Amino acid sequence: MGEFNSKVKTLEELVELRRQWRQEGQKLVFTNGCFDLLHGGHIWLLEQAKTWGDILLVAVNSDESVRLLKGPQRPIFPLEERLEILSALEAVDYLLAFSEPTPQRIIAALLPDVLVKGGDWAPDQVVGGREVEAAGGRVVIIPYREGKSTTEMVARIVNKDRKDTKG
Repeated sequence: MGEFNSKVKTLEELVELRRQWRQEGQKLVFTNGCFDLLHGGHIWLLEQAKTWGDILLVAVNSDESVRLLKGPQRPIFPLEERLEILSALEAVDYLLAFSEPTPQRIIAALLPDVLVKGGDWAPDQVVGGREVEAAGGRVVIIPYREGKSTTEMVARIVNKDRKDTKG
């Protein structure tokens, strides 16, 4: 649990760390998402994102914002558990929870060197992309892995459950 707590930071702490990382010449990579029901697609995204820099910061949607984005049945796992699971991944250096609909404010405050999203996003749709590029950073789209979305997995589980209860 100590490792979990040490990876989760506030935006204020991260702004200070960002100053330090810039002075040290370290490259900050940023990505965000719900990360509900962690699966191979998430692992792929996070490991690929980490290769673009020195420090990987993952911003995670609050339970309320997940419900707004994904519907009333989500998240499957509460924020604290999602943060704990993500903190166990070697590729993830820092975590930040956020409750806004998008991470725009976070991205504007930190101006990461690399902003990463999955292949289901077009570069011009990535929130904060313009600001990152204007500051000399780049937007990177990691190719989407077919069949590796939480929404698809939940649908498969629900459909399997329905078949099993009918039989």
